Amino acid sequence: MAKKRPQTRATRPQPTDGEIPVVGAREPCPCGSGRRYKACHGRAAAHAVTELVHRPFEGLPGECDWVALRELVPAATVELPLKDGLPEGVPSVTLATVLPMAWPALRRDDGSVLLGLQNDTASGDISRDLADTLQRALTAEPGTPVQARRAPADGPRLQDLLDAEGTFEPVVHSGFEFWIPDTENATPEVTASLERANAAAIPTVKLAGVGAAYWCETPEKNHLRWVMPHPEEQLLDALARLHAAGRSSLGEGTRLVGSFRAHGLTVPVWDLPSGVGADDVEKPAAGFAERLAAALASDAPLSPEERRARGGLTNRQVTLS
Repeated sequence: MAKKRPQTRATRPQPTDGEIPVVGAREPCPCGSGRRYKACHGRAAAHAVTELVHRPFEGLPGECDWVALRELVPAATVELPLKDGLPEGVPSVTLATVLPMAWPALRRDDGSVLLGLQNDTASGDISRDLADTLQRALTAEPGTPVQARRAPADGPRLQDLLDAEGTFEPVVHSGFEFWIPDTENATPEVTASLERANAAAIPTVKLAGVGAAYWCETPEKNHLRWVMPHPEEQLLDALARLHAAGRSSLGEGTRLVGSFRAHGLTVPVWDLPSGVGADDVEKPAAGFAERLAAALASDAPLSPEERRARGGLTNRQVTLS
């Protein structure tokens, strides 16, 4: 049998990764490799889109409050300063927990932008998805909502668009009336969405004396949910030290019951009696912050009682994201 001759291909210009356009998964890759896109450059693109970013808000001012508004707070707004300033015709950019009809963003009639935070995202990087929505909202026609889409894998993140030196000061609302500056001209769909959202909103108050702590009222008992920036293992050790010593409560009838894990941060949760309001926990929360700082500074090994307390806290931990 005659020997097979080695296969050769004509040389063709090989574009760089940045020049590879996105095509159908089963189509030939535009790089000229002869392989399908999904098995060639599409593999890296798909990985970039689906890879989970565990701390999507890291590096932004107010990371803990970003997490709280994403997962815990029903109705709140924050003015967002842009790195390059506001474009012409855009008087303001405001982050909102939720928008009517669950829109990702809205360009209002006056040109201002509302960006929704509590929306499903198409990728594993909430920051990139929100940045893509924000960019499209800035150029949308006034009076139109921005629809959801899959953000480009190499698109900017919020950290690239927002002013890193700016402030992040949430304003918590009792309802969603901030959606509609002119209620008389609202569409029936938006009015119905407003009524549903207001009916479902849990009364929530942000504490003034400590960072990213939110009191909320429920029918049976109230709660304090406090997003903390400390590394999880170090924080759980510190909470265990305080819990074992009987110093983890916020006063009579209150109890540290566990924690959430959300977007790379830990959120301790206290049960409060139904008669305990937000003002009532301001001073106890400030005192707890001092006790926690001292416990965080300790590097002594946990005692058997502290290890048991830590195990109990870990067993009652719930992951939100």
